[in-house]
Amino acid sequence: MRNKNKRHWLQKIRQEAELTQKEVAEKANIARTTYAMIESGARNPTPQVAKGIAGVLNFSWIYFFEDGCRESCNKKTCSA
Repeated sequence: MRNKNKRHWLQKIRQEAELTQKEVAEKANIARTTYAMIESGARNPTPQVAKGIAGVLNFSWIYFFEDGCRESCNKKTCSA
């Protein structure tokens, strides 16, 4: 069953940065499994974790919490 909450935008940004889930997690100082769950939509990040991931991937951490950004975000913009 496909997870409708999957953060495709986050996966796309990570892949464009040519980073693995493990690399992002290490740079954001979180467990790889935590990052994988956030990317898959199974878990929501805390603001602190969101800031860490966003800092690694160079986007605004509020994308995690804005409804209109779920699928339309890219590195620099968000169209709701």
